[in-house]
Amino acid sequence: MSKYNVREVALDILLSIEKNQAFSNLLLNKSIEKHGIKGKDTGLLTEMVYGTIQRKLTLDYYLEPFIKNPKKLQDWVRVLLRLSLYQMVYLDRIPERAVFYEAVEIAKKRGHKGISSMVNGVLRTIQRNGLKSLDEIKKPLERISIETSHPLWLVERWAEQYGVEKTQGICEANLRAPKQSLRVNTSKFTKEEVKAQLAEEGIQVKDGLFLEEALETQKGNAVYTEAFKQGMFTVQDESSMLVAHALDVEPNETILDSCAAPGGKSTHIAERLQHTGQVVSLDIHAHKVKLIEDQAKRLGLDNIDTKVSDSRKVQELFKDETFDRILVDAPCTGFGVMKRKPDVKYTKTEQDVKQLARIQADILRAVAPLLKKGGTLVYSTCTIDQDENQEVVYQFLQEQKDFQFDTTFKERMPSVLHSHVTESQIQLLPDDFQSDGFYIASLRKKV
Repeated sequence: MSKYNVREVALDILLSIEKNQAFSNLLLNKSIEKHGIKGKDTGLLTEMVYGTIQRKLTLDYYLEPFIKNPKKLQDWVRVLLRLSLYQMVYLDRIPERAVFYEAVEIAKKRGHKGISSMVNGVLRTIQRNGLKSLDEIKKPLERISIETSHPLWLVERWAEQYGVEKTQGICEANLRAPKQSLRVNTSKFTKEEVKAQLAEEGIQVKDGLFLEEALETQKGNAVYTEAFKQGMFTVQDESSMLVAHALDVEPNETILDSCAAPGGKSTHIAERLQHTGQVVSLDIHAHKVKLIEDQAKRLGLDNIDTKVSDSRKVQELFKDETFDRILVDAPCTGFGVMKRKPDVKYTKTEQDVKQLARIQADILRAVAPLLKKGGTLVYSTCTIDQDENQEVVYQFLQEQKDFQFDTTFKERMPSVLHSHVTESQIQLLPDDFQSDGFYIASLRKKV
């Protein structure tokens, strides 16, 4: 695969994300497969696509003085300029002459001579004159917005919830590459067995930060290994692994995972049940339920029962007080996982926050009667927006007088996280432990 093609593929992916609001991670995987991209080119393509999305607002700020008629600029030309500038500013191992050459060749192929001359002119003028300083932005929140490439409404929202300094930290953390955490399948393997097998396949790992079953990849991608195929582990962020610990399952219990796809938490709960009891895993989409089934099969777990169902209508499926414990890992804006899905920050709106908070409240309301008295209800999201997290929980507790905060929750969290626990809730932010941003609340049904 020539480097020229890699940039063309990157441009196609970026255009598709821009036009169709497609998910970058899915498109990237499809493109790698479709074009048979291998080795270093996979890394370069990933870096260019994610980096250009991550830094979009910063790149547009830098490009703005050099573009004479922005309204007349075709989408693909704007994206090509962004992609080229990203390489010039952030990828020091690519010579600028190579960036210019590739950009001009793509412009010739897709447009006409005038466009290729304009692209060449813009990039060479930037090389000569340098970039506009970010110091010219005097308003602090606007500066954070452009410097870290987060929409202003989001920066203002977080500043209100967490303060300006913490918001800056969150936004900067979202620009760092995510780490790959692995969860050992403790129902079948020991941590040492998994480490040994991965070492044999050239994958370097170290122990995770919080949890006994967690590993962190240091070198290589653990997904493309025999160890993965054999069900020795699951790729899951440690913040997300905390959910199964919050549930505190006991052998032979019946657990409901009400929004379960793609199955990371369901399989973790099933592993902790050690081949006893049952996890009932629901999702509204049939193709996503299949993902849960595939995961369970790969990991050799036979105590997961899947169903296609809207969890807001769960009372049509089950009688009251059917479950010992219930997990609501609710659909959310995903503002905690922007390192992995940078497109989220441009596609989500304030309206989405409000709408999702309503759905989250509806799901909690629907599952509440299905929990046995004395049972545990865990609510979790991969967002950091308080309207989807604490506010949803407080509203639920006001409505449902037979629920209260679970005072034993803190004991189940690793000691290093105790300072982050308030009122049986934990909110991890992306800059706290280099983990994803994640929220968990544990509630108890009164006896």
